[in-house]
Amino acid sequence: MSQRLQQAWLRRGVLARLLWPVAKLHELLVELRRQAFRTGYFKSARVPVPVIVVGNVVAGGAGKTPVVIALVRHLQARGIRAGVVSRGYGRAGEHCLEILPGTPVAESGDEPALIRRATEAPVFVADRRADAARALLAAHPGIQAIICDDGLQHYALQRDVEIAVFDERGVGNGWLLPAGPLREPWPARRKRGVRAGGRGIDLVLHTGEHAAFAGFGSTRRLADHALRADGSRVPLESLAGQPLLALAGIARPEAFFTMLRDRGLRLAETRALPDHYGFDSYPRPEDKGYTVICTEKDAVKLFPRQANVLAVPLEFTPDAAFFTAFDALLSPLTSSHGHQTA
Repeated sequence: MSQRLQQAWLRRGVLARLLWPVAKLHELLVELRRQAFRTGYFKSARVPVPVIVVGNVVAGGAGKTPVVIALVRHLQARGIRAGVVSRGYGRAGEHCLEILPGTPVAESGDEPALIRRATEAPVFVADRRADAARALLAAHPGIQAIICDDGLQHYALQRDVEIAVFDERGVGNGWLLPAGPLREPWPARRKRGVRAGGRGIDLVLHTGEHAAFAGFGSTRRLADHALRADGSRVPLESLAGQPLLALAGIARPEAFFTMLRDRGLRLAETRALPDHYGFDSYPRPEDKGYTVICTEKDAVKLFPRQANVLAVPLEFTPDAAFFTAFDALLSPLTSSHGHQTA
C-alpha cells in the first residue's frame, strides 16, 4: 500500500482524486494549528542561540541528515560551535538524552547516532525538540548555534533559519497527505511565513541530481572507501570483482544500490529494507562468501551485531552558493547574540 501511495503521489490520478477531500480537511487542520502558534494560543519556546531547522514538506526521506552533517561541518570550519537536536525517530522512549559514543542506537535513533559519529558535535534527542535544545545548552554552554534535524512543522521550538530539503520528486502532485506527499501547502508557506517575527522558509536545497524547481543544488557521491566497525578504511576499488550483498534500510534503497553499481561494484544480492529498519529480527545472511556492504545509517545498527560489515559513506556537498546564502543569514544572528565567528 505504501508503494502504491508513493506512485499515486506523483500524479493526480484516480486514487489521488479519491483522497483529495481528506487532503482538504488535512489542509484546514494544518492552517488552524499554524494560526494557533502564530497567535500565541499554542506556546512556542525560544532559546538564546540561533536555531536552524533542516526539514522537508514532503513525506518520506529527502536527504535531511546529510544536509545536517554538512552544515555542522561548515560551522565547525568557521569556528562556530554547533550542536544538534532531534526527535530521534524510531527510538525507544521519549526522555531527553545526550547521544554519546556508547549510547545504544535503540535509545538514540539511527540518524542522531550517525550525526554524532560523523561530526562529533553534541547531539540531544527528546520528544519535544525545545527540551532537547535547553538540555543541550545546559550541558554545553559554549554552543553558539543549534541545528534541528527535521521539525519544519514543529512550531513549539522557534527558529531563526528554515531550510527546506527536496529530492527529485519535488512536491509530487502538489496535494497534501493523503492525496499527495505534502505535509503542508507549498509554496504558500514560503510566501506567507509562519514564524513569530520570521519570514517562513529561507533556503531551498535540492539533494537529487535534477532540481524540480528553483533552489540551490548539491552533489552526492559515494566515498572512495568503505569503513569497518573499528573505523579503518577499505578502498572501494579493492572490492571490485568481489560478490557483494548490499543492504539498505533507507528511504530509497535502490538509489544506494545504483551508486554502488556505478562505482563498478558487483552486487550479487541486494536487500531493500524499510526506512529506519532496526535489524532486531534481521536474520544473519547465509554464508555464501559475500561481503556485506551497507550505508552508514544502517551501519550504526549493524556494527554491534555483525562487525565484519562494511559501510560506504555518502559524500554530500551543497553548492558553494548555498553556504554563501546560509552565512549571510546566520552571521547577523550570531553577532546579535554576542558570539565570535571566524
